[in-house]
Amino acid sequence: MQTILCFGDSNTYGFDPRSYIPEQYPENVRWTGLIASGERQIINCGQNGLSVPQDPGLYERMILRHSPDLLLVMLGSNDLLNGRTAEETAERMERFITWPAFRAAGTIALIAPPPFQPGAWIEGPEVITQSVRLAGLYRDIAGYAGILFADAGDWKIDLLFDGVHFSPEGHRAFAEGLLREVL
Repeated sequence: MQTILCFGDSNTYGFDPRSYIPEQYPENVRWTGLIASGERQIINCGQNGLSVPQDPGLYERMILRHSPDLLLVMLGSNDLLNGRTAEETAERMERFITWPAFRAAGTIALIAPPPFQPGAWIEGPEVITQSVRLAGLYRDIAGYAGILFADAGDWKIDLLFDGVHFSPEGHRAFAEGLLREVL
């Protein structure tokens, strides 16, 4: 059985902002649940609000504990929402993804999050521009680091009213993109 460890933010966690008290989508709606199968064990390490970590110690321990065949990393959206540029976010990602202990994972795949869309959480067009630019920078990092890369911006991910979070259809499109291009 293939073990896949997923590092990500609220879209990996499966955050559903539609209810009065925000909840997590059911497992059969979240992309992490949709890619699970009898051949794949998925370990969802998504955390709401997570930016690209600057201390990889906790993540290093998760990798050593689970010995994944594949490490999927999709982070950077919260960095942009908190005012970092695409370049600053990419620099943080490069330091994180090239941490030596991460090589204990069989294969590493860096996933560029889909670009933001106008919505309740988006304060002006500049953050959208930065989110579009992030994919090219991540592609360069993946090439330099010798890891897999996928651009979720190519997968037509449906986002909710906030312009950030995946809808149920967005989770399905994300899972299909991963199955097509990474898994």
